[in-house]
Amino acid sequence: MSPSPKPGSSALAAERRYVVPALIALLAALAWVSMVLWSASPYARYFDHGGWLDAAGLHALCEAVPEGSLVVPAVLHAGAWVLMIVAMMLPTTLPLLGIFTRVTAGRARSGLLLALLVLGYLVAWGGFGLVAHAADSGIHRVAGRFDWLTSHAWVIGALILVLAGAFQFSALKHRCLDRCRAPAGFVSSRWSGRRPVRESFRIGLDHGLFCIGCCWALMLVMFAVGMGNLGWMLALTAVMAAERNLPSGRRLAAPAGVALLAWSAVTVVAHAA
Repeated sequence: MSPSPKPGSSALAAERRYVVPALIALLAALAWVSMVLWSASPYARYFDHGGWLDAAGLHALCEAVPEGSLVVPAVLHAGAWVLMIVAMMLPTTLPLLGIFTRVTAGRARSGLLLALLVLGYLVAWGGFGLVAHAADSGIHRVAGRFDWLTSHAWVIGALILVLAGAFQFSALKHRCLDRCRAPAGFVSSRWSGRRPVRESFRIGLDHGLFCIGCCWALMLVMFAVGMGNLGWMLALTAVMAAERNLPSGRRLAAPAGVALLAWSAVTVVAHAA
């Protein structure tokens, strides 16, 4: 059991009830601004890969990666991915952060504990970003050996849309989404207060993993439309935030899945014509 709150903790919790959302909103806004500036800089190639739905997507990425250097592009791509996560996903965790702030109110290091939770969340998504970028680069390398795929990169984009659409109807999607939609139970099952540093980081890490479990396919859509497409980032952010936080958000998974499958079909028909 967590120790009883110290005197004054309720007042502190009330104050942070407004401070935490403001800080998250500020971080998200800074991330959006950073992405806009990055996409207009000479290093934009590390931010925007070009989309698979763009026929020139393969060539754009091949030209972007310097020969003889793997570490620097990987770090820059990971940095761009973390910025995107801060902008798109971190604001959707506000219910979890609000509950955690109330639970840890009155502790001497409550600010540090909240920071560790956010760090754990970003570590989970950062790891997924590295895996996703590695898979995307591997697909580019393999597809680049085939002239037909090089000139028909939209086929891979359409397949990504099919995967993302089909996943919206899966049991795994809904199991993970249910965990993300119940932050109070999520925190109470992992917080005892005996090892606050470890537990705070674990809550963030575990929540990030469940968020990946319900949102990974939607995030892959960014590889189809282009990582630097800020308009699609905003649209997908709205969908994921609604799924996780609105009372009827769970019901939005199916319509989103139908829309993605229809988009894939339209893409195929348009290119076939």
